[in-house]
Amino acid sequence: MNYSDLIAGMRRFGSGDRDICLHGLGVTAEQIRENVILAPWWEPETLPGLGEARLLAVSAATKIWDITNNHLEMTYIKTGIGAPQFVDALLTLGVTGCRKMVFVGSVGALDAGIGIGDIVIPAYSVCGDGASRYLSPEMARDVFGEKAYPDPAMLEKAKAETARVCEKNNVRWHAGRCFSTDTIFAQFAHIDEILKLGCSVIEMETAAAFRAARLMGIPLVALFSVSDNTVTNKSLVSGRTPEEMEYRKFVRREVFPEIIMALFS
Repeated sequence: MNYSDLIAGMRRFGSGDRDICLHGLGVTAEQIRENVILAPWWEPETLPGLGEARLLAVSAATKIWDITNNHLEMTYIKTGIGAPQFVDALLTLGVTGCRKMVFVGSVGALDAGIGIGDIVIPAYSVCGDGASRYLSPEMARDVFGEKAYPDPAMLEKAKAETARVCEKNNVRWHAGRCFSTDTIFAQFAHIDEILKLGCSVIEMETAAAFRAARLMGIPLVALFSVSDNTVTNKSLVSGRTPEEMEYRKFVRREVFPEIIMALFS
């Protein structure tokens, strides 16, 4: 399976590149910058240090902003939660001038040594989603359990820049081993199985996102903030202290923007 196969499928049924972009993102291809930030849920106000954000489009699934910071120009896309919505937005970027992508968002920890608010950079993601099937050569072949990887060069740069910025700000960061799930509610009944796969964090999009980016030939890396920790009983609804939540807000507000801008430099 190549990206050209996916585009050929769209064109076969009457869609041109302009239609693909307008339908998928609500903007024209020319409005997308070379540097793109993708986030399932966060909006630019979560990362105010990125620069001045101007809203371009709002659709049922996505919101798009144009961001400028001195001479750095970026497109920010809120995709919606889950692999299907995220991958549809990401794949659409293949018909634009996008040349580099950073995925930002929240991740749940499965390791007692990873704290609320810490930064995690996934070294790989284990497929636990259904969208990845559509990115494999044969849709009927089950890719569950297969690993998908970020762009190697961007991964190394992300680790180096994150180490530099975190040391300066006394912030903790970790190289993560992701599991991408399709369900938050039902995942807890399978945590022991997921731990046996060697995973240290859990989220919903990276396995399909890394696979899609590889097909597109556009570098992608993920940068996550730890929102909860299952194994220490610090969930999204209980157990987290006010101090932990303030630390998390500080890291997203002050540290994430500096790392992202370094990745785009």
